[in-house]
Amino acid sequence: MNRLAEERNIWLCTLRADGSPHLTPVWFVHLDGTFWIGSGARNVKVRNIERDPRVSLALEDGDAPIVAEGRARVHRGTLRPDVLTALAAKYDGWDAAAELEPFGARVLIEVPVARWLLHP
Repeated sequence: MNRLAEERNIWLCTLRADGSPHLTPVWFVHLDGTFWIGSGARNVKVRNIERDPRVSLALEDGDAPIVAEGRARVHRGTLRPDVLTALAAKYDGWDAAAELEPFGARVLIEVPVARWLLHP
């Protein structure tokens, strides 16, 4: 099984203003060495990333965990069609560009993998 293609949730760790971790499960796709995550613009994770782009991502498995680190970037406005198509295919037609209150306009979070700590 290609876990990066088939797992539905990955844990995203961002850093709060005080440096403490903020950990949340997110939907994602992994395309060409980059993780893509859909989110609302007003979510805590987005605010954290805009202040400090350092993030970690993890898939839990007692026998074969996957952990990656990178610097995230928030994309606003026109969102990449190939990423939206991949998210819709993985998540039963989910429209990652559709605004959802109270979280505001949709954004895409891009996380190129800078380092694998535990590789798939």
